[in-house]
Amino acid sequence: MANKVALVSGSQTTLQRGKACLRCRKRKMRCDGTKPACQQCIRAKKGDGCEYDDGKGKTRTQILKETIARLETRIRELEDPEYVSPAITLHDPHIFHHSESSSSSLGSPGSATFSGSHSPFPPDATSPSTSWINLPQATSSSPFASEIFYEEPQISTPFDLAPLLVNLFAPHRHQCGLEVHMGHIRESLNLPLSEQRHPALMNAIYLWACFVSRPEPLCEHEEYFLNQALEAQQQGLRMADKVLDVIQASCLLSVYFLANGRLLEGSFHSSAAAALAVQIGLHLGVPQESPTGWMSDPNETYDLKPQKTDYLRGERVLAFWQVYNLDRCWSVVLRKPCVIPDGSSALSSVNCPWPQDIAEYESGYIDPSPTFRTLSGFLNGDVSSGGYSMQTLRAKASTLFAHADTIARSWDSDIKAPANIQDRIQVLEMTITTFLSTLTPVHQLDGTMSDQRQILITVHTLANTATILLFQRFAHEGGHAYEKCVQAANTCLSIVKSLSTSDFSMLDPILGTCWTTVVEVLVRQLDAIESAWSPVKATDLRTDLTTLLIAMTNFDSHFPILALPISKLKTRLEV
Repeated sequence: MANKVALVSGSQTTLQRGKACLRCRKRKMRCDGTKPACQQCIRAKKGDGCEYDDGKGKTRTQILKETIARLETRIRELEDPEYVSPAITLHDPHIFHHSESSSSSLGSPGSATFSGSHSPFPPDATSPSTSWINLPQATSSSPFASEIFYEEPQISTPFDLAPLLVNLFAPHRHQCGLEVHMGHIRESLNLPLSEQRHPALMNAIYLWACFVSRPEPLCEHEEYFLNQALEAQQQGLRMADKVLDVIQASCLLSVYFLANGRLLEGSFHSSAAAALAVQIGLHLGVPQESPTGWMSDPNETYDLKPQKTDYLRGERVLAFWQVYNLDRCWSVVLRKPCVIPDGSSALSSVNCPWPQDIAEYESGYIDPSPTFRTLSGFLNGDVSSGGYSMQTLRAKASTLFAHADTIARSWDSDIKAPANIQDRIQVLEMTITTFLSTLTPVHQLDGTMSDQRQILITVHTLANTATILLFQRFAHEGGHAYEKCVQAANTCLSIVKSLSTSDFSMLDPILGTCWTTVVEVLVRQLDAIESAWSPVKATDLRTDLTTLLIAMTNFDSHFPILALPISKLKTRLEV
């Protein structure tokens, strides 16, 4: 009761000029000056947005301006490797001094927002001790169209972080498999909310932008965008709204979990995305839209310029192969059956055409020829089908990787091998060899464009690892299968040796698991050499394994999934 009386008496006291909260000032309402939230804001259920600018602490706008400046500097560093940011940064003397009268809860050191239970960093890892910008736990479908900065969700803040997060994400889109036109994503931010991409996809993009910024302070907010993406994903499924966006978001979430060693969650979202893709028929191909029909005028002329539908149909194709790559590659790693079927019937086979680069769909290119059993023809040796776009090469490499594992697992030393297993091995071996001959050679990868190089590193590694998976169970010292494994492992090793330090943050997370397979082959080779008392060869091989150890350690600093194989390799090299 005493508190209530104090509040009432306080509300009748005239505040000094400039002491009202920002929301009451904007609305020209009487403010009682109560902190951390005045009664006007509490009654309007805007207590989290009550903010004061009394000169004793930074406002959200000031914090946001500084944040934007940091992100712009970071983007410039990513775009221009030669750019050197200023070595000395002047800090506001009040940044760590927020008194009780400062009341700006957003940005105060004491305002805890996120749990660190899911952080991939170990407890003793070095991380920023202060919050970069403490976002509240809002329930809005998008963090940029909510009351975080202003109370009206319809009004977009002039200091919108969304474009900056999209720019941070753009160079990393290939490593998480999202093949969309980033210009369209940026443009959609200025459209009405109903015409924007689904919040599940956008928040998954923002999540990845925070993830790839590690160890920058921005990564503190992964948990916020993760929760936003998961909530929007559930809402999208419930409302059957923009399902293609929801599928793409599920893929991004899956790769995020897998890249952080959260395998069960990653497997769940991978399977969910694949099942949903099959449910809506993405694997069946792109429905053809013919301008002629029984109700059409045969004398009517048609505009043959690229149409918006061409791009949308192309994005549908790319979305399927995004799901397919995820399903095929990580099913091998997780030792689980693939979800996307490829049977002999029309409904159970993959009939989607091979993907093209997004620029081709943008220009209006859609392969008019119908496809049936897309994968079957390729696995039987038709390597040239679908062309040689980067996306097609990536999808074909995933196919080889998964099919090699399927054949290898069909053989068990304790039971009779399938009658045709040798024929299947020979056919796939020939397909892998022919496929590799169509790629840019490993020693020429440095001469390719950065985006292409990023994808080709993954393609080469997957195809050579497929060779190892195909022959590893049959490899005996000195035999053909053993030689094929060693040759493929050495090719992967040469790719690893060509990587620079800056490359590791751009790698596909699946590569880490491929390197563990390469290590198994080289360790087996080391065991054979050391047992034969060949110290010179053993020294060279130990050097190669040390190179892989360094690469895996560097990789693990970005994608913490290799702690166990790194520990095993260290133990082996100490012998």
